[in-house]
Amino acid sequence: MSEELQLRIHGEASLPTLIYLPGLHGDWTLIGGFREAVGGKVRFIEFTYPRTLTWSLDDYAVAIETALSHNGITRGWLLGESFASQVVWAMVVRGKFPVQGVILAGGFVKHPMRWAMRLAPNSFVGRISTALFVRIIFGYAKIARFRYRHSPETLATIDEFVVRRTALDRRAAQHRLHLIAQYDPRLIAGQTRLPVFGLSGFLDPIVPWPFVRRWLRKNCPALRNYKIIGRADHNVLTTAPKEAAKQVLEWMSYPS
Repeated sequence: MSEELQLRIHGEASLPTLIYLPGLHGDWTLIGGFREAVGGKVRFIEFTYPRTLTWSLDDYAVAIETALSHNGITRGWLLGESFASQVVWAMVVRGKFPVQGVILAGGFVKHPMRWAMRLAPNSFVGRISTALFVRIIFGYAKIARFRYRHSPETLATIDEFVVRRTALDRRAAQHRLHLIAQYDPRLIAGQTRLPVFGLSGFLDPIVPWPFVRRWLRKNCPALRNYKIIGRADHNVLTTAPKEAAKQVLEWMSYPS
């Protein structure tokens, strides 16, 4: 791996703890608007993953639990974005960290398009050239500056997002896609007694929320609520930070 797991803490220890685990991109570079929106209301913990090509989901869970323990964080809510929802389920089943509740943001249990997860690592992410990958990322950055124009905190980190998208970063994302394809946490989600919530953007072709919501309503008795934000997309925490923050804070105040 090229680096260690990184953790940052924002807010006072006396506040409720919200632990953000990033999606496939693996870092905190796009979460600034949401972080600002929950500022002063929670102790916000955010992670950046190492660019590992070998970790299992259990390895992710162990590393995160260890980092939390070393920083004196003894309980909290898990906010799993997309890929990180799989890390969340791995932490839930381990039962080592006292989780107060689970919030899936563009997340899922077993991905509703399993065939796409099996094909994606080799058919797209794994085969495009580094030069093409860079052009795609720089094109995304131009779009992102318009897309996140109402979120100055996110705009300030777009350049950092682009810089981090190296060839090794692409391979790490490919590895994470393999982990998604191989993992099936449906039994975990069906048996958990922790409060579970789901948050999705309406325009989400990556993780189609109608399938996720339907499965959770039918098979996860712990599901408390599932919210769709109309103007957001797959990156719901980034494209609708204020609305997402308001909903997350409301859920964190639900009685156990």
